[in-house]
Amino acid sequence: MKIGVVRGNDGGFGWQPLFGEDVQQSISRSLSQVRQQRVIHKGLMAALIALGALIASSPANGQAEPKEETPKPAWFKDIATKSNIAYRTNNDFTGRKYFPQPMCGGVAVIDYDNDGNMDLFFTNGAKLPELRKTGQEYFNALLRNRGDGTFEEVTAKAGLAGASLGYSFGAAVGDYDNDGHEDIFIANAGRNALYHNNGDGTFTDVTVGSGLDQKPKDVLSVGAAWFDFDNDGLLDLIVSNYTTWTPETDKRCGMGDESAPGREGIQGVHAESYCSPKVYRSVSPRLYKNLGHGHFADVTDSSGLGKALGKGMGIAVADFNGDGWMDIFIANDTEPNSLFINQGDGTFKEEGLLYGAAYGQDGAPVSSMGADAKDFDNDGWVDIVYNDLSGQLFTLFKNKGGQYFDDVSTDTGVGRLSRPYSGWSIGFIDYNNDGWKDIYSANGDVDNLNPNSKQHDTMFENEGGKSFTDVSDAMGKDFESVGYQRGSAFVDLNNDGAIDLVVTSLGEKPRILINQALNGNHWTTLDLRGRVSNRDAIGAAVKVVTKSGRTLYEHVTTSVGFMSSSDRRVHLGLGTESEMREIEIRWPSGIVQHINHPAADRILHIEEAGAKPPIPAPKTAVPITGSGAHP
Repeated sequence: MKIGVVRGNDGGFGWQPLFGEDVQQSISRSLSQVRQQRVIHKGLMAALIALGALIASSPANGQAEPKEETPKPAWFKDIATKSNIAYRTNNDFTGRKYFPQPMCGGVAVIDYDNDGNMDLFFTNGAKLPELRKTGQEYFNALLRNRGDGTFEEVTAKAGLAGASLGYSFGAAVGDYDNDGHEDIFIANAGRNALYHNNGDGTFTDVTVGSGLDQKPKDVLSVGAAWFDFDNDGLLDLIVSNYTTWTPETDKRCGMGDESAPGREGIQGVHAESYCSPKVYRSVSPRLYKNLGHGHFADVTDSSGLGKALGKGMGIAVADFNGDGWMDIFIANDTEPNSLFINQGDGTFKEEGLLYGAAYGQDGAPVSSMGADAKDFDNDGWVDIVYNDLSGQLFTLFKNKGGQYFDDVSTDTGVGRLSRPYSGWSIGFIDYNNDGWKDIYSANGDVDNLNPNSKQHDTMFENEGGKSFTDVSDAMGKDFESVGYQRGSAFVDLNNDGAIDLVVTSLGEKPRILINQALNGNHWTTLDLRGRVSNRDAIGAAVKVVTKSGRTLYEHVTTSVGFMSSSDRRVHLGLGTESEMREIEIRWPSGIVQHINHPAADRILHIEEAGAKPPIPAPKTAVPITGSGAHP
């Protein structure tokens, strides 16, 4: 028999008989039988499949029926929505791109009313090109911590709206006059500002006549840090400056010009882009010495800082070489980083290249953004971390005995983990209280021209001081919210011993991320108060020895990340250990104080005790046993 295939009148294909009617009937009967067999076969197959599914879903051999996997609890939860917060980070982006707009949304932690609950201050942008805060949508904000997980906006009552300041960047908190009330410095495009805390819930702008009003014309001041560089008991101020700029001198890049000097990686984009920093000139930071009684002297040139030009971003202050004097690290955008080593005589030497901190492993400047300085491997020496743009690598410098820094970004995995991200604020944070400082970064691109422009934050967990693992997915959906993140601060908002996060994002309200402390690890928090040293104890070095003999290190600073100021209190995770053998504190005055067998899992309030030694105590000095620790 033969069967042919022909095209029908409708253009389709069909079967066409090629033989007589008897043969056709035989074929028809055969095809009918085949169809019946197929129907029976399909029915049997369906029954078998259903039976198999039933068997697979039923308990067997006494095994319990499998249940749906319960979602893992998140480490961080955003509680900002519980409060009526009007503040929104506003850089006035309406399509026209002004050079400073990617930088907006500083965060500062401050207990402005001394009730023991850490409050929050935020800086904000301005209307452009007017460069003025023309309405409340550009005002800075102060949020009072009620202590119940909610915040009250008290900006107007406190006098901190900053309506006359123009475009604000970073904020630094410190008690510059040692009166027991924390004050605020704000870095701006235009005049900078110093607000004195009056102790009654209000602040007064005391900038004029203070000496902090002395600033080079048209300089963009991005960040600042309080520290006592001469150990005289008064907090001095270092300000990172970026360039000179006004709306009138603003340059436009992109606009369809293939040769336009756009940001790295987006040259040739036929749309307006933020210009490369290389279009603008570099400037020096400014150093102000506290003279007391509300007056400061600009000692930038006499201290040696005036010779070092850069595009200053994040600032980290620490005693990097262990000589008892606070040094300065400044992350510079597209310029070599600056490392100012304190000479102990009122002067500094810029030794970034000598110490190996000017560049990362590639030996070329990158877009350095935020910075922090802490001891990530618990060897007693303060290390450095800074972040930059995607395609570059976040850099981790290991301090080699105060002699130089070794770039361990590749060895620890930080380089590989960070490559996809554009980081701004960054810092060391022991989020899980295991005694090892992890690395947090607030991420988001400079511009909005790439598919990966909006990004989520990252948490790199410290694995025993040797390597880091990306655990961002375990932090929870509130942590992984995507956007153009900028400022961030670390703070224990509910005083439970777990460090919380506060993060700003361009065009958004801040996230207030409460640490859920999922593992039950132990901790200690030290609220240090200087008597001979500056009252904030900034620069005090802390060593904690646990019952097992494990040693942990930290120092007092508020300058962490980018444009931000974190909780002044020293926090150390103890892991599974619930007892400490002793706490040693080396105060900026040179006094060394021991607290024996302090209690864990609580905040210890410790005042400086003992007399100031006649000469600075060397690192091997015999400790002075003191008292003064109380819960």
